[in-house]
Amino acid sequence: MSSNRNRRAFIRRVSALSLLAGAGGVLPASLISCVQGNKKQGSAAESDSLAAESGSAGELFFKISLAEWSLHRALRKGDLDNLGFPAKAKNEFGIDAVEYVNQFFMDKAKDKTYLGELKKRCDDLGVTSVRIMIDEEGDLGNVDEAARTKALENHYKWVEAAQFLGCTDIRVNARGEGPAEEVAAAAADGLGRLSTFAKDYNIAIIVENHGGYSSNGEWLAGVMKTVNDSNCGTLPDFGNFCIERTEPEEETIEAYMATKCLKDYDMYKGVKEMMPFAKGVSAKSYAFDNQGKETTIDYPKMMQIVKDAGYTSYVGIEYEGVGNISEDEGIRKTLELLKKTGAALS
Repeated sequence: MSSNRNRRAFIRRVSALSLLAGAGGVLPASLISCVQGNKKQGSAAESDSLAAESGSAGELFFKISLAEWSLHRALRKGDLDNLGFPAKAKNEFGIDAVEYVNQFFMDKAKDKTYLGELKKRCDDLGVTSVRIMIDEEGDLGNVDEAARTKALENHYKWVEAAQFLGCTDIRVNARGEGPAEEVAAAAADGLGRLSTFAKDYNIAIIVENHGGYSSNGEWLAGVMKTVNDSNCGTLPDFGNFCIERTEPEEETIEAYMATKCLKDYDMYKGVKEMMPFAKGVSAKSYAFDNQGKETTIDYPKMMQIVKDAGYTSYVGIEYEGVGNISEDEGIRKTLELLKKTGAALS
């Protein structure tokens, strides 16, 4: 395998946000500036006025879940494990719906004893399992048909695990290398075939803007139109809109952290383009000011886009861990921000 291919594989394995876990959870300045640059395109005056309104959460137009990635540092350090995640969500944050990340129980997809224990804990707590986010199972947009089929088959076990846990869907990636049109066609094929398989399990297949072509809202919306399957949708993420990065000089986390975003996509435009197909929403958060406002994403503007699309299902908290606050505090701040923003819009 060539060095270039090795490097591309490394970049896929450790995407910009996944790398944060192993590097102490601190977002490099280049990533923050990329997100902040996008934010400037929003309407700050109108959003500031909306965000200033106070009040209890009341009846929100959406439901709130907690994405396991919000606790990636604790999980990687061993301070928390996947089985303990539902109790953490319910007992410490009052959140009764969870979204798993397969990286934290990668070898357990077919382990019914393990999955049974996880399901029992959720049932005992009154916690709903919403989805499993799937990584490291191959590229569903691989232009090589054999490799794409292998990736497709690798996802089958997670569809079955999701059904066992009572989830509604699994989140997958539409990655691939090659011209945009070819990757789009390949992704539509892979997603369409996986969606057909998952129908028998009553599990939907949803795609996140997660780097590369998929972080281009227009491209991903086009893939959805080609798939044209009600069992396949999107998971708009408020923060994943860097579509091209510099390559790291070597295959280390430190080298990757030094890379820069060469091209990013308007986050508000991207979310708006994906919302017609949304079966989930990921409320990404990075950093907060003293008033509890997210400093890189205009939350009132984002949530207005979500509401305007008629979306009423789960909005998952996904705190990335930037700055000096803990993961727990970041989750609480995101939860409070969602409640305040939602109350003002509901």
